[in-house]
Amino acid sequence: MNKKKQKTYHFHNEWQDLYCFTMYKDKCLCLICRVTIALPKKGNLERHFSSLHNNYENDYPLNTELRKQKIKELQNQLTAQQLLFQKPMHQSKMATEASYVITYVLAKHKKPYLDGEIFKEAFLEGSEKLFYNFKNKSEIINAIKDLQLSRRTVTRRIEDMNENVTRQLEDDIKSCRFFSLQFDESIDVVDTAQLIVFIRMVFCDFSMKEEFLTILPIKGTTRGIDMMETFMAFAEKTKLPLHKLVAMSTDGAPSMVGRNHGFLALCKQNEQFPDFISFHCIIHNTVLCAKILNVNDIMGVAVKIANSIRAQSLRRRLFRSQLEDNDSEYEDLFLFCHVRWLSRGSFLERFLNLLPEIIAFLDTLGEKHEQLDDPVWVKKLAFLTDFMGHYNSLNLQLQGKGKNIIELFSSVNAFKAKLKHFASQLRKQNFKHFPYLEKHIKLAGECNIEMFCSELENFNQEFERRFANLNNLQPIFEFISFPFGEFNNEDISSNLGHTFQLNSSDLDLEILTIQSDIILKARANEKYFWSLLSEAKYPLLKSVAMRIFAFFGSTYLCEAAFSQMKNIKSQFRSSLADYHLMASIRLCISDYKPNFTILVDEMECHASTSKK
Repeated sequence: MNKKKQKTYHFHNEWQDLYCFTMYKDKCLCLICRVTIALPKKGNLERHFSSLHNNYENDYPLNTELRKQKIKELQNQLTAQQLLFQKPMHQSKMATEASYVITYVLAKHKKPYLDGEIFKEAFLEGSEKLFYNFKNKSEIINAIKDLQLSRRTVTRRIEDMNENVTRQLEDDIKSCRFFSLQFDESIDVVDTAQLIVFIRMVFCDFSMKEEFLTILPIKGTTRGIDMMETFMAFAEKTKLPLHKLVAMSTDGAPSMVGRNHGFLALCKQNEQFPDFISFHCIIHNTVLCAKILNVNDIMGVAVKIANSIRAQSLRRRLFRSQLEDNDSEYEDLFLFCHVRWLSRGSFLERFLNLLPEIIAFLDTLGEKHEQLDDPVWVKKLAFLTDFMGHYNSLNLQLQGKGKNIIELFSSVNAFKAKLKHFASQLRKQNFKHFPYLEKHIKLAGECNIEMFCSELENFNQEFERRFANLNNLQPIFEFISFPFGEFNNEDISSNLGHTFQLNSSDLDLEILTIQSDIILKARANEKYFWSLLSEAKYPLLKSVAMRIFAFFGSTYLCEAAFSQMKNIKSQFRSSLADYHLMASIRLCISDYKPNFTILVDEMECHASTSKK
């Protein structure tokens, strides 16, 4: 048998005057005794009023002004009672949201979770003076005391905000067209290997986002297979859409780029991965190119002398005192570190500028270094200082967030052109790009310029060798940057089809079509030119442009994140759990901001139980 259809009851406004009832949270509420009745049935309301409040009919007759005033008075009492309970609830909600905001600031500045209590204590102490003459000082102090900032509370806030930000990232990954990944591995303070992953997403409107994806601890060995298994477990857990992957960028470690058992090789062998392009970090490649320079006799002596001064406390104090007495521009010597990419240029420049002071100081100690008195050695030092200045400029151009691979490749090509120009200028005795070398040539006479030109040419050849694979993509980069140039359309379409596994015949037709489009040609210099193309008319070309703009060209973001990791998981926070490390890094470096309103609405808010 069919179930009987349930009848729907509605509250009528005239029942308020007849029976002193009102609707509150989908229930009928008696204004006199605050009793609620679930169903707004007239009989139920009439029975309640006549049996419990019959005297109201005599004291306040129906349809009289006295009855209306009494009903209004009862309503005002109900509203005041509701506000009495709502105000603490609202205050607790604001205190909870404030604790989220403060915790987010602590995470952004890489502060320990315990600092929340320190912040609250400082806030209270400062408020006693700051709000001394305020009439509502007690209310302000009580509001600060309601803040929930204990270590455990801050930990929970970190976890909640991490989940909120992660949901935002997952939504963007689902909606993006293509993405590329950036991988690097390093060791934290307790010698746990951490594999960090960044993602670069490109959307249908050609907007892009670079975001921290995850950091994965590897407890055992760090072979390519170990990284592969760790990452695949993460991808399966988070349902990462690997079919959108177009490129991977890594450093040159054997575990990453090994031909047979490296991480990239294993990914390409895995059927879950599509055909993708792999890149060796451009910044790492430029650093490796510097190893071809014949600088051992220069750097070895300079580093040895600088270390001999800096290693002993007494020597360092005496040297700094000498610099101060001579009103030197500098206060101390720099130290050189292989890991820090820019330290060689900074070290050489400081060493060369302080060379007279160094010689004088060593003479007072009775130490002699023949190289410091050798004009040829000093000129080599000057040349290397000038060259590393240009080299550091290139390195700084390659660093930064939001740079696509075409920009990085253009910077590398520009530096290769500069190397040829430098060699040409030096052969003409033009030293305008080598001011330190020019200064010491004037002081010590001519030198063998061809020796320096040979170094520049060898460096340029090493650049060509290391960037040979990237040079093969140059025609594609040029076409994407300006598709209306003079190209061999068949070569371009064939190159695009082979690189991205697309139909070269269809690409050829689309290239001819776009090059004949007068309207698009007039707007070729606009920033988001490729977003102007119709998806129906140019499906393959838009797909190619999106893939290229999604490419990572370096592992700069990973390197920068490892610097943040060292500050977050330091020797003073070495017991930080892996999940909390990931959450702290995400909140510190992510461009996503937690939605504090949603976080507060999803929980039951309470004021702090600690009033100290």
